[in-house]
This record gives sequence, C-alpha cells and structure tokens, in this order.
Amino acid sequence: MSGMDGVLERAVAQDDVPFAVGMVGDADGVRYSGAVGEAAPGRAAGEDTVFRIFSMTKAIGAVAATILIDRGKMRFDTPVDDILPQFADMQVLDGFDGDTPVMRPPKVRATLRHLATHTSGLEYEFWNGDVARYMEATGHPTILSGLKASLFYPMMTDPGTRWGYGVGIDWLGQAVEAVDGRRIDAFCREEIFEPLGMADTAFELDDAMTANLCELMARGEDGVFAPFELAPPSQPEMYGMGHNLYSTAPDYLRFLRMVLRRGELDGNRILSKKAVAEMTADHMQGLAFEKMVTIAPPVTADFDPFPGTKVTHSFAFMRNEEAIPGRRSAGSLGWAGVCNTHYWL
Repeated sequence: MSGMDGVLERAVAQDDVPFAVGMVGDADGVRYSGAVGEAAPGRAAGEDTVFRIFSMTKAIGAVAATILIDRGKMRFDTPVDDILPQFADMQVLDGFDGDTPVMRPPKVRATLRHLATHTSGLEYEFWNGDVARYMEATGHPTILSGLKASLFYPMMTDPGTRWGYGVGIDWLGQAVEAVDGRRIDAFCREEIFEPLGMADTAFELDDAMTANLCELMARGEDGVFAPFELAPPSQPEMYGMGHNLYSTAPDYLRFLRMVLRRGELDGNRILSKKAVAEMTADHMQGLAFEKMVTIAPPVTADFDPFPGTKVTHSFAFMRNEEAIPGRRSAGSLGWAGVCNTHYWL
C-alpha cells in the first residue's frame, strides 16, 4: 500500500490539511500505517497522536448498548422511558408563538433503536435552526456543556418519522448506566477498551495522552490554518456517548477490527457473532439518511457524503445500501468526527 503514503503527503503538501494520520487494517491485522506533518508545533504526527474523536464516540456508545442487548438486559425496541422515566417528559417542538416555543407530546414512544439511528426526533442545534432558536429562547444548555439538563433537547419530529442527527446516543449512554449500574466511562473501560487493548482511548486525558494531543486547526477567512478551540467537556456531570472520547488511530482501528472479526479481537470476545450481525444491519425501518446543512460554521459543515445513493443507519454506523464503484461496497459502514476524523468498514 505504498500509494497511501503519497495520498497523505499530497494532502499536506497541497494544504488540504495541516497533518494526516492514516491506517488500514483487516480482520487479520494492520496493513498500512502512515503519518505526515506536525500534529502540534515541533511534534511530528504519528501513531501515538491523540485526537478529539467527538462523534466517532457514537459507535462505541452503540456497542456498549449492544453488549447489554446481547446479554438480554434490554432490547433494540425497548421504550426509552421504560429504562429512563425522565424521558417521558420529552416534548415535540411544534413551532413558535412569537418567540415562545409551542410544545406537544410525541405521538409515539421513542425506543433505543430510535436513539441509535438518529430517528428519535432529537436533533443538534448545529444543523437545525429551530433547535438553535429554541435554545436561545429558553436558555437551554448545549450538549457540549456536559450538564445532565442538556440532554433534554426538544424533539423536532415524532420518533420514527425522520432521520435527524442529534443527541440520541447520549441518551443511549444514560440507558446503559441505568441498566448496568456502572457509570458509562467505567463500563466502556471494563467492557470495551481493556478487552480490546485500547490503552490510549479515554474520556479524560492523562499526562501521556495530553503530551500527544494534536493541536486543533481551522481555516480562517483568509484561507490560512490557525489554532481553533473545541474540546469535549472535562469532568462533566455526565459523559456524552455522542462526543466525549479521545483516542488514537491504532486504538480505533482495534475497535473496528473487532467489528470485522464479528465481536472478537486477540481472543477476547465482547459481542456474539449474532449481536454484531444484528448491530450492523439496516435499522432505519424504511427511513434514510438526509443531507445535513450547517447553521454553525466553522464548527460544523454541510455533510452529504454519497448524494444520489441510498444511505441508512445500522444500530452503530452509517450504512451504504448501494455499491459505489471504486469507493464503497453495498453494506459498508462508517462515520466521522467533527474535527475531521473519519473511518469506514
């Protein structure tokens, strides 16, 4: 895979990105690893570079829930308020009366499946102007505050009626906590990170990870990259499984290789083969991915990765339902983080 070096080198040389780290693996091991550029001033990018993976956290949150489903502790279609009674207070935003939000009860009870597939009606303010307007009118805290109160976004639609990217996986993490009894960081460490050998994946940075943390850069109006501040909340009231993790490329590849190996890596099984097959199937129940149009640049951008093709969502990943010659096979899985971290299977 020597051609991969050239891909990374060109991306940095052409100023597409300040630096790049890339890895390729399969069920049997790592097939390529490369890095180009400086992850921070005077520090070369490499396999030990630590990233704020933001929404790449979501797949790990979905796997955490699938572990409990695999053990018979809950089901894909368990109503959320059966586990978290406070979810019964959620309301649908039905418009505005002047600047006052008009709310109504949802017509359908949301399930864990709705949370995992972004069809619960809960949508981020970064891509939905009505959510941003609601938050401004009510003073509702953003999910990045780390406050438990931030979970109570308004539903923008009734559950099961539309794909809308939002805080569903954060609620899914709360469901894992309620059913299992451990806090989600302890659950993930003991049930996922330690069995898979993900030593550099965590909700909080230790000294070694801090020393290897990449500098976040964003392109300004002048087209020049400059430092940009954005990070998951530290020591929050609750760890959001939509955004709160730090990791490295080798660690995340170990997680993905576990999926490729149907729930097992290096002799450590965290999911049954049946659970992985169910988790990676289409869970959208007739719905499909919809283009995301940002209202909050440069924090977010428009996202429509495969226009003209059918894209759905499994319980843990975006899913391509159609082959794209030279790019993706039907059934391919993937997602990304807001700080330009990407993966696919």
